[in-house]
Amino acid sequence: MLDTSPLNAVVERFADRLRAAPQSRLQRGAAAEALELARELSLRAQRLEDPNGEAPARVVPDAGIFTVGDQVAVAGLDLAEALRAAGPRQGADSAKAPSEMLDEAVALVEQAEVRAMR
Repeated sequence: MLDTSPLNAVVERFADRLRAAPQSRLQRGAAAEALELARELSLRAQRLEDPNGEAPARVVPDAGIFTVGDQVAVAGLDLAEALRAAGPRQGADSAKAPSEMLDEAVALVEQAEVRAMR
C-alpha cells in the first residue's frame, strides 16, 4: 500500500494556515487559490475512483472564504485515500503510477500554498 503521509502532511499544513489566515489575506486571493486547489484535488480523486468516467464529475462548491481550509483538507485526504486504494498500473498505455500521482499532488499543494500565502 502506498504511503501517502507526505500528501497528508502538506495538505494539513496548508489547511491549518488557511484556517488561521486573516480575512484580508483570504480576500486577497488565498481563498480563491485554495478553492482551485481543492477542486483539482477532488477531480484527481474522482478520476482514480472512476477511471472510466461513468459518474458525473462533482465540483467542490464555493462555500465562502472561511471554509476553504476545510475544503482543502477534505479534498486532499480524499485523494490520499484514493491513491492508497489504487492498485499498481500495468501495461504501457496505462495511467501514471500512484506514486507519480502522489508526487504531483504534493507539488501541487506546495505550489498553491506558496501562491496563496505570499
